[in-house]
Amino acid sequence: HVGLFAGTVRDNIARFEAVPDDVVIEAAMRAGIHDMILSLPDGYDTELKTDGLELSGGQRQRIGLARALFGAPQLVVLDEPNAHLDTQGERALDGVIADLKESEITAVIVTHRPNVLAIVDKLLVMSDGEVEIIGPRDEVVDTLRKKIVRPVALQA
Repeated sequence: HVGLFAGTVRDNIARFEAVPDDVVIEAAMRAGIHDMILSLPDGYDTELKTDGLELSGGQRQRIGLARALFGAPQLVVLDEPNAHLDTQGERALDGVIADLKESEITAVIVTHRPNVLAIVDKLLVMSDGEVEIIGPRDEVVDTLRKKIVRPVALQA
């Protein structure tokens, strides 16, 4: 669940900092949500209530993503970033992650949904609060597959 605050969409992306519009728009464009924001009744000046409940879950998620990308971060932590996203939102998220990689910005992505894993470089798998496996994505995925798919002896 992305926490939004009472204020405008602009305020929520800019973390309530007084910044030029182009900085807020850049974060929204990087998150792939600029056009959706423009479709709101007052665009970036649309007033939100606490938690932004007048928006869909996917819209809240993507505004939170724009907030995470605001201000040229060197590290971005995304907790279940694909929760509540439709197909268009998933594609936008893939583009954001690719953009972060290209910009050499470190992204830590916490997820239970495997579709976001195709674009990451490394995986860390935890179980009961302990690191179970860590390494390059393909190696970790192969290790997990071997644990899940075990040979079964056929009986005649």
